[in-house]
Amino acid sequence: QAQLEESGGGSVQAGGSLRLSCSASLRTFSAYAVNWFRQAPGKERDFVAGITSGGSSTDYAESVKGRFTIRRDNTKNTVDLQMNNLTPEDTAVYSCYAQAQGLDYWGQGTQVNVST
Repeated sequence: QAQLEESGGGSVQAGGSLRLSCSASLRTFSAYAVNWFRQAPGKERDFVAGITSGGSSTDYAESVKGRFTIRRDNTKNTVDLQMNNLTPEDTAVYSCYAQAQGLDYWGQGTQVNVST
């Protein structure tokens, strides 16, 4: 049974927007910090954005600052990644990662394709 499931990926033209969602079936989701990572073809997986368990602090990769926003709703067990002004360099598989108390979980990932 999947603990984390991403949705919202797809294809968009440069300059467009997508909103990814990470839905968790974790019983104590509010205790988990959640990060988004991405992996482009032939490249290593990179950190994109992260949010603390309570949502009070966020962090972003330099390449997405000002364009991406991470938010969470612990009442719905979700973490969203709003992505604006997308460029072809944002094309990748995006995965969410939750970590707390010595446990961690990865989602399967969702594909984002940005065309010129």
